[in-house]
Amino acid sequence: MALRLADGTAWQETLARATAATPEAFDPTTSDVVTLRNLVMGAWQPVGTPTPVRTPIDNTVLVNLSRLGPETARAAVAFALDEHREWADTPLVQRKARVTEALAELTAHRDLLALLLVWEIGKPWRLACADVDRALDGVHWYVDEIGRMLADGREPLAGPVSNIASWNYPMSVLVHAELVQLLAGNAVIAKTPSQGGAVCLTVAHALMRRAGLPATLLSGGGEELSEVLVRAPEIGAVAFVGGRSNGGKVAAALLDSDKRHFIEQEGLNAWGIWEFSQWDMLARHLKKGFEYGKQRCTAYPRFVVQRELVDGFLDMYLPVVRSVRFGHPLAVGDDWADGDSLPELDFGPLISAGKADELRRKVDEAVRGGAIPLYRGRLDGAPFLDGQDTSAYVAPAVLLAPPGRSRLMHAEPFGPVDTIVVVDTKDELLAAMNASNGALVASLACDDEDEAAKLAVDLQAFKVGINKPRSRGDRDEPFGGRGASWKGAFVGGDLLVHAVTQGGPDQRLYGNFPDYNSYPAT
Repeated sequence: MALRLADGTAWQETLARATAATPEAFDPTTSDVVTLRNLVMGAWQPVGTPTPVRTPIDNTVLVNLSRLGPETARAAVAFALDEHREWADTPLVQRKARVTEALAELTAHRDLLALLLVWEIGKPWRLACADVDRALDGVHWYVDEIGRMLADGREPLAGPVSNIASWNYPMSVLVHAELVQLLAGNAVIAKTPSQGGAVCLTVAHALMRRAGLPATLLSGGGEELSEVLVRAPEIGAVAFVGGRSNGGKVAAALLDSDKRHFIEQEGLNAWGIWEFSQWDMLARHLKKGFEYGKQRCTAYPRFVVQRELVDGFLDMYLPVVRSVRFGHPLAVGDDWADGDSLPELDFGPLISAGKADELRRKVDEAVRGGAIPLYRGRLDGAPFLDGQDTSAYVAPAVLLAPPGRSRLMHAEPFGPVDTIVVVDTKDELLAAMNASNGALVASLACDDEDEAAKLAVDLQAFKVGINKPRSRGDRDEPFGGRGASWKGAFVGGDLLVHAVTQGGPDQRLYGNFPDYNSYPAT
């Protein structure tokens, strides 16, 4: 059956809704491609070099992103410091009122923000809505709790918080963090992720700015803007979410600085399977784990399995992989009517054709090196529009025993590719689960939960689940990483507010620092 776009979801219709909602953030144009403005010096400015941004859904151009150079960025940071000083002196009751006003506007545009995420980063509708909802629900909780968090006399930082985040969770990670930083009395600066989420973030920041919040949103290359957004003396703190390569560069730039920072980097999160028999329960967890094609920092792409359990594990796991649903997130049949649900998919495309090609090369490299392909899905039969570009789509794949020299052995694939390592002893189990020198999360599937708790002590992960997965968490749940997966202060719950405020002279933040590591109970 031929498929078509669901009514009301075409990109030009979606973009028209965005420009009607926040016209100040878009450049008037007579061309076919709209250009986004930058929110700098307190206003939406038509500055920067227009660069096309493509959707991973079908590789068509969505908008032009205006990339700034370092001189304009420096001026924006200097202006943000002036706004920061005024905002830091604003009474908490007024800060809460303005953030609450912004939340009301964001809530009113919730469906538009979610649909923008579908087009920009390829999230299926359900997951895009969840990204927006988690941001709004989380900040509402902070509005209610912020007074308690600041009751011990905590004060804003000396300068604005610079946010450099990945593209995969624009609302529930980036906008959520900014709104909490604002509640705590800090002005905020955010760099638009180059790979996706720019229009959603533009609309969100326009609504935030209308509510009187001192927010700056600028676009540009990481290499060009890093010196300003990381090292500028006006910056009070740096918040980074991304990969180890770029995160390492940010950390290196801060080595000679006492600047507050929280640098979240990926790790190879692993499930360990040891003396376990509850396969139906595990199957439910693993199916959910494929959401968004495992393009998230808390995905589990590695399974470390006791040799005696390999057959039982595969009997459960391979049907789960075969049941994963992926394709064009807005493609529906001719019988679809307004009001019907949008496609219920586990994931759509990867973030770009380049990333998809890179992941396919990693799989081929591992197989050539000796990995055993247990399953390699195909795009054939997935729901796509006739003739659409599918270069950013990757079907699920499962490899047994990736070779030690392969990139899939030690690094997160950030896509729907799982690897299985077979072990014989508990020491081998722990070594294989700790392969990436630190992780954000890990889990153990073990019938004896006391035994699992003993094993968990030696896992290099910030959160360890026993017979359940762990995630970033919401509201009062702390979040961080061990080893190379995290540098600086931990966040989540009270810790996020502590990370962007100053306490007394004896304050000691939880986190990974050059001279100490301190971990909260998780």
